[in-house]
Amino acid sequence: MNREVHFSPKQMRVLTWWYCDEWEAVICDGAVRSGKTFSMGASFFLWAQARFHGKQLGLCGKTIGALRRNLLAELVPWLRRLGMTVRERRSENLLVVRYWGHENRYLLFGGRDESSAALIQGSTLAGILMDETALMPRSFVEQAVARCSVPGSRLWFNCNPEGPQHWFYQEWILKAKERKALRLHFTMADNPALPPSIRARYERAYSGVFYRRFVLGEWTAAQGLVYDFFDPERDAVEAPADGFQEWRVSVDYGTANPASFGLWGRRNGIWYRVAEYYYDSHKAGRQRTDAEYADDLERLADGRDIRRVIADPSAASFIEALRRRGFHVVRADNAVADGIRVTADLLRTGRIAICRGCRDCLREMGLYCWDQRSGRDAPRKENDHAMDEMRYFAMDLVSGEADGFAAVAVERRP
Repeated sequence: MNREVHFSPKQMRVLTWWYCDEWEAVICDGAVRSGKTFSMGASFFLWAQARFHGKQLGLCGKTIGALRRNLLAELVPWLRRLGMTVRERRSENLLVVRYWGHENRYLLFGGRDESSAALIQGSTLAGILMDETALMPRSFVEQAVARCSVPGSRLWFNCNPEGPQHWFYQEWILKAKERKALRLHFTMADNPALPPSIRARYERAYSGVFYRRFVLGEWTAAQGLVYDFFDPERDAVEAPADGFQEWRVSVDYGTANPASFGLWGRRNGIWYRVAEYYYDSHKAGRQRTDAEYADDLERLADGRDIRRVIADPSAASFIEALRRRGFHVVRADNAVADGIRVTADLLRTGRIAICRGCRDCLREMGLYCWDQRSGRDAPRKENDHAMDEMRYFAMDLVSGEADGFAAVAVERRP
């Protein structure tokens, strides 16, 4: 796409909304890859450099790394081609921009968790852009809004949809008019840079709640089966006999609750869950010790070279027991909603496959459902032990990949 000329009508509205004094904020929400992030970033810098000199402004993402990848990596070169002088001081998380004789400072912030609000507290800002707003805690967003006290300051929000009970949807999108915020809803059709083949790829990759949110751009509730597209009878595969290049094990540890281990083998770019271990202490009538579980994991490995064990991060004593036996153990990323998105993506695109011998994993996939009583995106805490360790494996798999399509579900990459 030639960013100099080819903007869609919706993107042009983002680029020019600030010429009118009617609005104090803009909200761009909707489908993934719909062109809202770039157009909002371009508009924000053009507005700031036209209206202010010698001021501080804020750029916020879920993390500073995500902000650089999702927004600045593509936007900064475009700003320079436009004639702006952009100097980055990475150690200070700061951009200094000069254009039209105006020079301003842009502070970079990450809104990962509740403690992040303290990072922005005390700053005085002339405006703020918040990328992936729905992934940030409310305390951080509200603190950022409170920092914009310079006369003429404005607010810029960008996000993909979550559930309809999400605080940002309830407090900002539904109340946009009373907050003097212009809400612009994006679909993939609003991005002229997205080829039809890539759009079709996204449409194939998602189903159920994720299709409605990421493709249709709807704020919709999660309901029904979590992996509603997966039919255990139809979609389980036979385990390849040989030819595996690497082995890993995923672990959900349980004492009173069931423990589940998955043995994964990589063959021709696909990771197969070829075997499993599942122990339910309630059914068995006794709990097992860390040493006994470590024995069980060794039997599951059956002499294979296990490159890494991805373990339940809360299982500190079991992790130590495995390390003493020489296993390379990493603590899993336990972000539930992100993990489910990534797992669903990997399953639908064929990057991971469940073999027919994994009976407990297949059983849980047919029972694993969203908890509609919780008011947030959370699965029911039942029939979820193999589901948890499968999610641990999926998150670990994409965390080391710079270009995996599945990573879109966690943090957008240019």
